[in-house]
Amino acid sequence: MSLKGKVIVVTGGTGILGGSFIDAICGAEAKVGILGRNASVAAQRAAEINKKGGSALALVADVLDEAQLVAAREKILQEFGAVHGLVNAAGGNMPEGILQPDENIFEMNLSGMQRVAELNLWGTLLPTQVFGKAIVDAGGGSIVNISSMSSQRAITKVLGYSLGKAGIDCYTKWFAVELANRYGDKIRMNAIAPGFFLTEQNRTLLTNEDNSYTQRGNLVIGHTPMKRFGIPEELNGALLWLLGEESRFVTGTIINIDGGFSTSSGV
Repeated sequence: MSLKGKVIVVTGGTGILGGSFIDAICGAEAKVGILGRNASVAAQRAAEINKKGGSALALVADVLDEAQLVAAREKILQEFGAVHGLVNAAGGNMPEGILQPDENIFEMNLSGMQRVAELNLWGTLLPTQVFGKAIVDAGGGSIVNISSMSSQRAITKVLGYSLGKAGIDCYTKWFAVELANRYGDKIRMNAIAPGFFLTEQNRTLLTNEDNSYTQRGNLVIGHTPMKRFGIPEELNGALLWLLGEESRFVTGTIINIDGGFSTSSGV
């Protein structure tokens, strides 16, 4: 699948999944904007891609700061002239958004839950508002959001994260309809819902220091028919398909990439 001639912005481009996404997008011959808060990682990844003959630009911004996002949009437009796609990969969890089993359910840290929900949901809405305008000006393109199994199944501890990702599912469907009503097939929005992948946000929840599984990790593996965690590169096929012209009649869809987790009853 080729994205030659396209310019794609990846928020959360300094994370583990984001890093895999930008490599895949560059491999499909697109130019990529690596957006994240970590300036040094963004610059390093852009330099590595450019050294190999690709085209990448570091964009330093917080996805909850509209002014920083607008500045990032203007920077990539100045460098590459257009934006044809957006991958909303920024998000994650925080300690204050987790409810431990021994904590009182009626004394939850609601402000912490709210911050995590806002990071994931508003951290998807705001970049879409900002970069979506550039996609319209370019004549159309594709927006891909990153959902989660926690939006579909009740997963203990991570209420704030689950609320944010459930909001992303709703937003993906709603906004896809509105885009189609206004722009026909020119702009599409879909989402990928990963199963359990080892990232910085969940590594300590799922594995011990010796890389053995924690009790929670074993529960996840036991409920996953393929009996393993996902590898970041296993998300890339669906991502490139959704960004490309091959999926031009697909919108409002959420694709599960989870080793069967969402399908299995555990019995």
